[in-house]
Amino acid sequence: MAKEITSQSEDYSQWYLDIVNKAGLASNSKVRGCMVIKPYGFAIWEKIKADLDRRFKETGHVNAYFPLLIPKSFLSREADHVEGFAKECAVVTHHRLMNDPNGNGVVVDPDAKLEEELIIRPTSETIIWDTYKDWIHSYRDLPLLINQWANVVRWEMRTRPFLRTTEFLWQEGHTAHATKQEAQDESRMILDLYADFVESVMAIPLYKGEKTAHERFAGAESTYTIEALMQDGKALQSGTSHFLGQNFAKAFDVKFLNENNKSEYVWASSWGVSTRLMGALIMMHSDDEGLVLPPKLAPVQVMIIPVPKPNGEINAVVEEIMTALKAKGISVKYDMDKKKRPGFKFAQYEMEGVPVRLAIGKRDLANGVVEVARRDTKEKTSVALDGVAEYVEQLLEDIQNNLFERAKKFRDDSTHKVDTWEAFQAVVEK
Repeated sequence: MAKEITSQSEDYSQWYLDIVNKAGLASNSKVRGCMVIKPYGFAIWEKIKADLDRRFKETGHVNAYFPLLIPKSFLSREADHVEGFAKECAVVTHHRLMNDPNGNGVVVDPDAKLEEELIIRPTSETIIWDTYKDWIHSYRDLPLLINQWANVVRWEMRTRPFLRTTEFLWQEGHTAHATKQEAQDESRMILDLYADFVESVMAIPLYKGEKTAHERFAGAESTYTIEALMQDGKALQSGTSHFLGQNFAKAFDVKFLNENNKSEYVWASSWGVSTRLMGALIMMHSDDEGLVLPPKLAPVQVMIIPVPKPNGEINAVVEEIMTALKAKGISVKYDMDKKKRPGFKFAQYEMEGVPVRLAIGKRDLANGVVEVARRDTKEKTSVALDGVAEYVEQLLEDIQNNLFERAKKFRDDSTHKVDTWEAFQAVVEK
C-alpha cells in the first residue's frame, strides 16, 4: 500500500491534509469549504458525540432541536452578537426556483423573494431565546438545561477539513437560570466537563482559562476556553463555554416570576464543541505513518490479520480470541479479505490508526502464540494464545495512557513561564 504522506517536518499543513485523505476521514465536496465526512471519520465523531451526550445527560441536560433558518431581525436584537457574526452569515433571500424561459437552466424566481431574509444558523442563541420566551414564566421553570446536536454554517475565507469549514457539526448548549451565580457555575462546570473528556478520552492535555475581552464570544460577559498545543507548536481552541449574563434575556424579553412574585430577567450560559475536535485528534497524536487514535475513540480497537491467508484452523482460533475480547468490551474485527496481502493490510490499518494489530499464521499456531503490534510505539511482541485477551485489555489501557503522557511532555517542554518582557523576548528568540 503506497502511503505517500508528506512528512511533518517537510510541510505540516500538507501532512495533515494527507492523513485526512489517506486515512479515509473526509474528502472535499463541490461546495467550497464543505467537506464530506466519510464513514470512518464519522464513526470517530459518533464516539465523541456518544461520550459527550452521556455526560450532558448525567448532569441534567436534555436534547432538543431548533430551526436551521433564523429571521434576520432576530440577529439585530443583540448588537454585539450580530457584529460578531455578520460577515460570516449565509442569507436565504428567495423561496423558489424556476426554469429559465431562455433555456439557461434553473434560475431564481424573481417573484419568490422573501418578505424577510433568513439566516442559515451560524449559532442558535437568537432562535433559541425567542423560543425560551414561551417556555419560561416562573422560577419553577428554571433551570432550563438544553443541548442541541446540529450543523451550522459560517462563511469562512480559509478552510481546512475539520479545523475550519463553512459547514460543520457541533453541539451547542443553551441554559437559563434564576441567578447570576447559577449561570456562572454552569458555564464553569461545562468547561470542566469538556476538559475531562478531552484529557481522559482524547488523551490531549489542555490549558483552561478565560478569554480576553477582545476574544470573547459576541454577546457574552465571559468566555472560558480549553486550549491544546498541537505538534506544530500552535495552540488550538478546542471548546468554549460562555457566561451570557442577561444580554439575550433582555434582547428577547425573557422574564420569570421569582419566589417573591417579582419579575426578573433570567441569566444564561451557552457552550459548544465541534468537529474541530477531530482536527485536534489528528494533529495531536498522528505521525508520518498515518493516523494514531487513542483506544477510547478508535472505531476498531483490535484488527486481526491471518498470515498469509485465512483457513479453517486459523479461523477457529481467531473466533475464540474475538469472543474473549468482545466479552471484555473490546471492539475487534477479523480481516478475511483474500485479495490483499498481509503487508498491504498492515500498512492500511497503520494508516487508519487502529491501536492494536494481531497477526496469526501457521507457525504461530504451532507455537501457541500470536503477534501483537501496538500502533503508538510500533512495538511487536509474541503473546501466548491463552492469555491474549487479558494482555490486549491491559495494552489498550497502556496505549491510552502513553498517548496522553507523550502529549503532556511535549506540551510541558514547549511551555515557558515568564514574568518580564525581557524574559518573554529571550524565550521567543531561542
